Amino acid sequence: MTIEKITIDCTVNHTAHSIRAYPMARLLDVLREGLRLTGMKEGCGEGECGACSVLLNGELVNSCLVPVAQVSGANITTIEGIAAGDQLHAVQQSFLTHGGAQCGICTPGMVLAAISLLERNPNPTEADVRTGLAGNLCRCTGYMKIFAAVVEACQK
Repeated sequence: MTIEKITIDCTVNHTAHSIRAYPMARLLDVLREGLRLTGMKEGCGEGECGACSVLLNGELVNSCLVPVAQVSGANITTIEGIAAGDQLHAVQQSFLTHGGAQCGICTPGMVLAAISLLERNPNPTEADVRTGLAGNLCRCTGYMKIFAAVVEACQK
């Protein structure tokens, strides 16, 4: 049995796309290779690290676990889609201000997780921030600068 590519219509970063891909291709690969959106990274490929996080219909998901067939008609936001032109999102600016990024592998997922958290809870406690970012692993920063960046972003 031969599997054929299918056409998936979806919106990525406010732009409509018709994507040809195998139904079980990972959303991560389709976004990075097909649309050349390389901000999200493959850290573990198992949904454990959060480096590949995107917003799928407003929900934070690990794109390495999502078959592209599941995104038909969906609205997807990657790290490339959150700034308004040259104007960084408040979370991105806070990460820069607080040094919340070092190697950069986890940063896109951390930023999207923080945005997702702040959309659900615009005034989180430090415990809320820790819980909201729990699905994202960082091996460089020790998390304190990241937590400070998120707290500052919610104040803006």
